Amino acid sequence: MKPLFKSAGILMLAGVFALSGCSGSGGESKDQVVNPDQDANFNKTGLPIVKEAVTLKMVSPKAALAPDYSKMEIFKRLEKQTNIKVDWDNIPDTDFAEKKNLLLASGDLPDAFYGAGFTDYDLINYGKDGTIIPLEDLIDQYAPNLKALLDRRPDIKLAITAPDGHIYGLPSWEENNLDINPFFHVINKNWLDKLGLKVPQTLDEYTQALIAFKTKDPNGNGKADEIPLSFMHMQWCSDIAGIFGAFGIPDNLEHRIVREGKVIFTASQPQYKEALKYIHDNWYKQGLIDPESFTQDAAQYLAKGKTPDETLGSYVWWEVEEVVGAERSKDYALLPPLKGPNGDQMIGRNNGGGPGRGSFVITKENRYPAMTMRWIDQQYDPYMAAQIHWGPLDVVFKKDEKGKLVNLPLPKGVSAGEFRQKVAPGTGNPGVITFDDFGKVVDMEPRAQKRAEYLEKYYTPYMKKENYPSIFFEPDELDKINRIEPELIKYVNTQRGKFIVDGEVDEKWDSYVKTLEKMGLNELMEIYQKGLDRYNANLKNK
Repeated sequence: MKPLFKSAGILMLAGVFALSGCSGSGGESKDQVVNPDQDANFNKTGLPIVKEAVTLKMVSPKAALAPDYSKMEIFKRLEKQTNIKVDWDNIPDTDFAEKKNLLLASGDLPDAFYGAGFTDYDLINYGKDGTIIPLEDLIDQYAPNLKALLDRRPDIKLAITAPDGHIYGLPSWEENNLDINPFFHVINKNWLDKLGLKVPQTLDEYTQALIAFKTKDPNGNGKADEIPLSFMHMQWCSDIAGIFGAFGIPDNLEHRIVREGKVIFTASQPQYKEALKYIHDNWYKQGLIDPESFTQDAAQYLAKGKTPDETLGSYVWWEVEEVVGAERSKDYALLPPLKGPNGDQMIGRNNGGGPGRGSFVITKENRYPAMTMRWIDQQYDPYMAAQIHWGPLDVVFKKDEKGKLVNLPLPKGVSAGEFRQKVAPGTGNPGVITFDDFGKVVDMEPRAQKRAEYLEKYYTPYMKKENYPSIFFEPDELDKINRIEPELIKYVNTQRGKFIVDGEVDEKWDSYVKTLEKMGLNELMEIYQKGLDRYNANLKNK
């Protein structure tokens, strides 16, 4: 792909940025940035950040239930502490990506994008043409919280540094390992007990349970309304990728794993082929898979666990209760990774897992980059980062006798997800909470604690430690990835569905693999291998 804009220039002079445009308050001309060293209104340390209020315009997504950020308690407190007022342009998160791109293309820029969701391609191209500015000098001079984090954790600094050596976007991360495997496989234990079956440990035992669910009326209503297995094809936290581990090749949504430093594309391997044949012959062909698994959206999927009569035999989801409800959840249990035909028993894990690096960017229109950096740095204090991600003190948290943030009870009749949308920007926004912070600065929320327990008990013992890290690729590598991967993954996922539903795996497999090669699979894997080798070498040198 070509750069989205021609070079507009990045002028950087000893930490003072001479960038065009106007925003905020004050009487400076539109073609110069305020030099903090000459601004009597600016406090380089301590609070407030400015003596007289300064206004910054920021564009941000917001969740469906969230109020305008100007009405959120957490931002009211930040304004009072810093004396920096934010003029928020909150865009519904469902529309944000499109509207963000329109703003960037038109040049109608805010001072900053908050919760920015900038991709690597965005960061490199908009950094190269000067639409967004480099941040590393500002971090060194005006962001003591973030600078201390990056000094302490060179892996985080490496992750957010572009190949040209600049930092264009700030990180967001909750380092709790809960994203390493979202495929929690759930089965109706109540039905197993009624049918005299034990919790399956092998793939064939699971298949026999599905057959019993379909044929023996375990809900006792005299109707053939039981759904043995439902899922959402190739969707986060609801796909059957975890099943593929029973055939010796754990899968994930990218179909990309790492073994002993080598990158492997799972969806062209013989073990993947065998998994498809088994699932078609033993499950789909026998009517054990919900046919809507390949088309249903989340609303339809979640409703299937809440029918008046219990009809759902097994499913895949991140949280047991969210599918079947709190009361019915006692009827269900998690399945460990199933042992396959050749004795394989393993579970896949997600790729990435490091910090997001496009959560906050400063644009060329900003006349107060130093003040802006000081404002956002408040949110890299771990106590404030926790409140930005989950909610403010005295609303979501209280401090215990050791000063740790602990969860307050939820308001009656409100779920944690709904409540937190209303009081905090949420996960993916600026701020980093590291492993060291959990248990010292902040408790995990109860849902997260339960997931961590599930992972430790059911999945971690069967999980390989290697995965593909979050790598910042070179611009030409990104161009090639963006040219090849979207269509290739779309083709793989479509064919996976066809193989499961229609069969004919043996007959069509060679043609399928040849098509992948024609679409650029080998070139794509070479790029990913080169990137991994470079990443490992850089990490070793840090």
